[in-house]
Amino acid sequence: MSLSAPKHRFENSTVLDSTCDVCDSSDCVMNKHYEVLFNSNLPQSNTILKCKKGQQFIMEGAPVNGLFFIKSGVVKVIRTGINGREQIVRFAKPCEIVGHRGFGTQEYYSIGAIALKDAELHYFSKEHLQEVLLANPQFTYDMMLFYANELNRSENKVKSISQMTVRERVIDSLLYIHRKFGNLRGFINLPLSRKEYADYAGTTEEQVIRVFSALKKEELITAKGKKIGINDIDLLKKEISDHNYFLDS
Repeated sequence: MSLSAPKHRFENSTVLDSTCDVCDSSDCVMNKHYEVLFNSNLPQSNTILKCKKGQQFIMEGAPVNGLFFIKSGVVKVIRTGINGREQIVRFAKPCEIVGHRGFGTQEYYSIGAIALKDAELHYFSKEHLQEVLLANPQFTYDMMLFYANELNRSENKVKSISQMTVRERVIDSLLYIHRKFGNLRGFINLPLSRKEYADYAGTTEEQVIRVFSALKKEELITAKGKKIGINDIDLLKKEISDHNYFLDS
């Protein structure tokens, strides 16, 4: 199937049925309204896109065409900072939405998105979402709550980071990635480069290396290439407890 709306190249796209096989959570707004989202005669309203590791599927500054719901894989959401430096806004996994901040009154995406692993994405066009929102008050209300929660998390993160030292920001990044992706054979189940940790923590690669070295000497973490293992999660949590560790879950 040819897909022109997102204006990116993807491996294959197929039309899906109306059964969500990503999660069964009643808290997931997309799962809760999955049947409604797929009940449309609009073209490209129920398309799945496949993109390879390293492929960018949302370009910052590109026209907004819709949003993406992650079926499988891991995605990093980025934006351009000072002097053109890449800043990682967040990491997204299955059952999460990407591109929603561009949907609405904005004409262009304020972020970009890149697959960190091979990913499958449900693509919902802007026209389709507008149709569903206008026709289904409950879906509109649940989306309003979703946006309110997203805004609350963003504001809390900005407040916490502005008051953190470099060491605390790096520790916060480790704990965030650990609680989001869990462990795999003793290491955080998302190997990242030191630069990616720096881009998320809002610091430099050199500073991340220094903090990791200190944490290793204190036996709080172990490292094997990109793999990082947390040896004492309670001590790390204690270091940033004043910054409301659980706010950015």
